[in-house]
Amino acid sequence: MREAPDKAGVPSYKIWELHEKQSDYCLCIPVLNEGERILNELSRAKKAGIDSLVDIIICDGGSSDGSMDPDKLDGLGVNTLIVKTGKGKQGAQLRTGFDVALERSYAGILTIDGNDKDSIESVPLFIEKLKQGYDFVQGSRFIKGGSAVNTPLIRLMALRLIHAPVISIAAKYRFTDTTSAFRGYSPEYLFADETDIFRDVFSGYELLAYLSIRWSQLGLKACEVPVTRAYPKGEKTPTKISPIKGNINLLKILFSAAAGKYDPEGIR
Repeated sequence: MREAPDKAGVPSYKIWELHEKQSDYCLCIPVLNEGERILNELSRAKKAGIDSLVDIIICDGGSSDGSMDPDKLDGLGVNTLIVKTGKGKQGAQLRTGFDVALERSYAGILTIDGNDKDSIESVPLFIEKLKQGYDFVQGSRFIKGGSAVNTPLIRLMALRLIHAPVISIAAKYRFTDTTSAFRGYSPEYLFADETDIFRDVFSGYELLAYLSIRWSQLGLKACEVPVTRAYPKGEKTPTKISPIKGNINLLKILFSAAAGKYDPEGIR
């Protein structure tokens, strides 16, 4: 374990490099007290051989449930464990992972939630599109080959009627599934000065909304690939978003991103 050096726009973090860089691609997974969900997701990934295709980087927000034991994660195919010690939530966690990805010069950077809802087995589809020259690859459960399982009705309506249309208009590209963090990015997009991801404004969900749009303004290429997102039946929905306050905040972030409020200062 070592302490990461202080850098502007990157929250402080500790890092366990369980293995050296082994792949040209990495998969950053932000987690916080996901317990058996993340362990099951990693088990599925290992069974599908995903750990041989990407370096799995866990971006932990400070879990206290015992799921982030380095030895346990090593046995599940994890390459690197990052524990954020600075401020911020999901966006801050992702920035710690992106900082490591930048240092290691990966050819592509993927992200996925760590709550075991997404088909982590679909990782090869993202790598294929990145190899074809796409800069932003969005996973979608709503295109041919994708599957939406037990999606709560209120989430489905908000996504299809509000979130996806607003992002699509702002990006001038029709997206069908814009709230999913199952994505792929080229380093030319993610680490461009004109993208400027290492800023403290990206504390929560701002970064995901911003990156759904910014590629278009830079004249880059985007596409969707089919994935499955399955919510557990008869159980509490695994999410960090509160029903009222959390969803209102998501809408504020959505319209701020569409209005260009997260664009780098002086770069439009």
